[in-house]
Amino acid sequence: MSNTHPSPEGEKAQFITLEDGRRFKIDAIDRYIIAALKHDGRMPFAKIAEELGVSPGMIRQRYHRLVENGVMQVVAVTNPVLMGFHTVALIGIKAEGRHLREIAQRIASFDEVIYLVLTTGTYDLLVEVVCRDNAHLLEFLTERLHTVEGVRDTETFVYLDIVKEIYTWGP
Repeated sequence: MSNTHPSPEGEKAQFITLEDGRRFKIDAIDRYIIAALKHDGRMPFAKIAEELGVSPGMIRQRYHRLVENGVMQVVAVTNPVLMGFHTVALIGIKAEGRHLREIAQRIASFDEVIYLVLTTGTYDLLVEVVCRDNAHLLEFLTERLHTVEGVRDTETFVYLDIVKEIYTWGP
């Protein structure tokens, strides 16, 4: 990261609302930990602590607090092509509105689905899928997705090239 140490006194804490409705305090040290791990998810707590001028135990405690409360997660991001999955697509889905969440949960249970959101606009759901090849995508669409009760219509956009993909947004 850098040699500039955040000053907890110089920056006010921010309160965020967790998914369960609880308020959760984030301060400059928490933000620094998040930024450091976004830069290098394997950065040792001792290195972060040294940069901040605090103990590694404090960083470990803060890290676990952030993870346990769902504020952040540290995950391995794989390259689908190197893992044998050569077809990635975004699927716009029009579905029955009365059962939208149930339909979304059913679709989310499919292994090929890596991202699913409820949206406004032309489509009710946007789903990103990763498949071995076009034949696998066709099988997914015809034998799985279109058999989900409540799916009315789909439009599939096969990715030709990914120009930008980031995981480092946020504080």
